[in-house]
Amino acid sequence: MPKDNSSIFIEMERRVILGFSGGIDSCTAARLLVSEGYEVVALTIECIEDSAMMSKAEERACEIGVKWIGYDAREEFDRLIIAHFCDSYQSGLTPAPCTRCNQHIKWNILRRVADELSIPYLATGHYFNVVERDGRFYVAKGIDPAKDQSYYLWGLSQDILRRTITPMGQMIKSEVKQSFADRSESMGICFLQGHSYADFLERRGVVMQAGDIVDGSGCVVGQHPGIARYTIGQRRGECLSDGMRVIGIDAERNRIIVGRSDDLYKYKLYIEDCNIVDVNELITSSDITIKIRGIGRNPEKPVKVTPYGRGYLIELDDPSWAPAKGQPLVLYRDKLVVGGGIVVNFE
Repeated sequence: MPKDNSSIFIEMERRVILGFSGGIDSCTAARLLVSEGYEVVALTIECIEDSAMMSKAEERACEIGVKWIGYDAREEFDRLIIAHFCDSYQSGLTPAPCTRCNQHIKWNILRRVADELSIPYLATGHYFNVVERDGRFYVAKGIDPAKDQSYYLWGLSQDILRRTITPMGQMIKSEVKQSFADRSESMGICFLQGHSYADFLERRGVVMQAGDIVDGSGCVVGQHPGIARYTIGQRRGECLSDGMRVIGIDAERNRIIVGRSDDLYKYKLYIEDCNIVDVNELITSSDITIKIRGIGRNPEKPVKVTPYGRGYLIELDDPSWAPAKGQPLVLYRDKLVVGGGIVVNFE
C-alpha cells in the first residue's frame, strides 16, 4: 500500500524564502510568516562587501528560529547596478539604483534560490501588497501611506508576483518600530556608504570634464566641473547662480542648461523599457495616475496614455515638476500598479 504523502505536500506548500537583511522590516516579516505557519528560509543577499551586515542577519535569523542562507551577489550587483549608475550619470541621466536592484537583483535571486530549493513562495520586508484580478497579478499599495513601497517594485514580473507573499502589506511602520529597542535604519543608496554620489563616481573612474553652463537661449552663463555632478531641478552646487535651476543636461555637448523653476513643469513624458500588466487597461482607462518620484511632489490628476514608438506617451493636465531622463515613471489605477517605465524624454 503506498505511503500517504499528503503531509509532505502540505509542508512543501508552506515553505517561503524571505529576503532578509536582519533589519526591523525583514525581522518582522520573518516573525509574521512563522506565526502563520510558514517554514521560512531567510536569504541575505550581499550586494557590497559588508561582513557586519551578514553576521547580524545570520544572528537575527537564529534568534527568530529560521534557517539562514547567505548569497554573494557582489559581482552581479557591480555589473548590473553600480556600472549602470555610473554610465547613466556620465550620459546625463538620473538613475534609480534601488528600483533597478529590486527588478534585476533581489527578486531574481530570491526566485533563483527558491527554484533551487523547490520553495514555492517568495517574500520580503517591503511594505506593499499583491492583488490578482482576472488571472493577472498587480503590485498594490501597502496600507501605510507613509511607508508604501509599491513605487519601487513596478518592474516585478508576473512570474514573480504570482509566487509572492506580502507579510508587511497590512503593517504600519510606526507601530512595527515600537517593538524594537534598536530602531536605527540604513538610508540612502547602499553602495555610496555615506559618500556623495559625485565623489563615488570619480572614485569609479567617471570622467568629470569641465564645460559650459548655458541658459535656455544657449548663451553661456558659466562653467561647470562635470555634468555628472548635476541633476534636473538642482539649485545648489558649483557654478549655479542664485535663482537658477538645472533644467537640462546635454551630455553630447557637455553642457548644463539652467533656467527658472517654472521651466521644469512638463506636460508630456515619454517612457520606454516598460513593464505593463495589461496594455488594453492602460490605454483605455480614464483614471490612470502617475508617480515619478518616491518622495516629493507628483501630479495628482489622471493622465492619458498612448502607445508611442517603443514605449508610451504620457500626457498630463497636471504637469510633472522636474522629471529627469533615466527616472522611473510608475502608473497607478487607484491602489494598483498597472505598469511603469523609464523616462526617455519630456516636453
